[in-house]
Amino acid sequence: MNYISTRNNCEPVSAASAIAQGMVPAGGLFVPQSIPALSTEEIASMAGKSYQEIARWILGKYLTDYTAEDIADCVAGAYNTNFDTAEIAPLVKLNDNEYILELWHGPTAAFKDMALQLTPRLLVKAIEKLDLKQEVIILVATSGDTGKAALEGFKNVKGTRIIVFYPAHGVSRVQELQMVTTDGDNTYVVGVEGNFDDCQSAVKEIFADQALKETMAQNGYQFSSANSINWGRLLPQIVYYFAAYLNLVNQKAVSYGDKVDFVVPTGNFGNILAAWYAGQMGLPVGKLVCASNKNRILTDFFATGVYDRRRDFFQTNSPSMDILISSNLERFLFAMTGNNGDKVAQWMDALKQDGIFTVDAETKANIDKFVVGGAADESETLAMIKQCYTDHNYVLDTHTAVALKVSREQQSGNVAVIDSTAHPCKFVSSVLAALNGEASQASELEQLEELVQKTGIAQHSGLQDLDKKEVRHSMVCEKEGISAAVQQILGL
Repeated sequence: MNYISTRNNCEPVSAASAIAQGMVPAGGLFVPQSIPALSTEEIASMAGKSYQEIARWILGKYLTDYTAEDIADCVAGAYNTNFDTAEIAPLVKLNDNEYILELWHGPTAAFKDMALQLTPRLLVKAIEKLDLKQEVIILVATSGDTGKAALEGFKNVKGTRIIVFYPAHGVSRVQELQMVTTDGDNTYVVGVEGNFDDCQSAVKEIFADQALKETMAQNGYQFSSANSINWGRLLPQIVYYFAAYLNLVNQKAVSYGDKVDFVVPTGNFGNILAAWYAGQMGLPVGKLVCASNKNRILTDFFATGVYDRRRDFFQTNSPSMDILISSNLERFLFAMTGNNGDKVAQWMDALKQDGIFTVDAETKANIDKFVVGGAADESETLAMIKQCYTDHNYVLDTHTAVALKVSREQQSGNVAVIDSTAHPCKFVSSVLAALNGEASQASELEQLEELVQKTGIAQHSGLQDLDKKEVRHSMVCEKEGISAAVQQILGL
């Protein structure tokens, strides 16, 4: 299978090439030229299989230039004892109609581990296949969780360096400590005086900077990405939707063929897009519910067809969703227009230049067949954490609370699977405030201990003793200085 650009500005490339490049050199994202169609019998036959078996099966449909041995090796390295449960992505039942899909059992306590334990391995195989001689520089913009997951995935990976940019005042203290204490001889972390969109936009501009890429090449470097703009980051996320559905069948919560709704707290639109791909492959997906926080950029878009980032930016208690430019929406729009790359390019140019675009009526009608949006503000988020703990003795993080609140407003009658994207302790101040009814004056690390004692929730190993680890990264730059920071780190 080959991969094409969402903007019709690139010849088809192999999976290895798409993963190695990260994004289309002239702008745009790689998407599969076609989506594999799976029969009902083939999908049903995977019921009872392990997560690793399902991963090998799905990856093999898309990575046709990788051998079965390549894929098996990558999967075995990604999903093993670095996850704290053999299930990898367990389902927890709240009631007959609501299940929580826990995606945070990897080493950094966030759903990004589900992909980023695998992506570096896919990239290393791609480098070998393409016989690349240049050192691959991984650039990452993070709203909190991607950064640490990518650092853990890529640290000490031969032939790579990873540079992570995060909003210096826009992540939780736990998230920041996770990143700045990362070891590894190829890792770099930079705080940015700006928000996530500033980080993400600058990284995209660096990818499109032809003069810089020529300088990089002359010095033996090439760029790639670990954000979900890279197909090698998005593809692994498709796997857990198949695993979740088959798990429901195994538990007799649904009969095979019953549609299941997936509810996803969404910032950059990659996680919910993976669910859409799963449905297009043949998984019985019902409604896709896109849950946003107070920034509600996607909620408004799905309601109106107008994407308008010309609005106030809010820092909220669900910071990983504090995003106004949802990059993976471009892939979805490409599909909704019947692969009209010229139209997509016009919208993306309008978004960059004017901060707004409006889709046509036909595209909006196609979107409405698949996705519905909803939002929760900060007080509603805290109220849902309290309610869920009171009703079910289950502790939600803030992002999952947004999703559960929106899910209950968008009930369709189908069983709903709510993506839980982070361990509650990653956002301990908000979670504890929700349960206690007031904010704590203790440090976040002291609050971690209080939350564990109060609820009995198991502390995640990746969050322990953060205050005792050496801070290894202290670089900070202005949002206009991100490109200069990259060049400084690389000695260009």
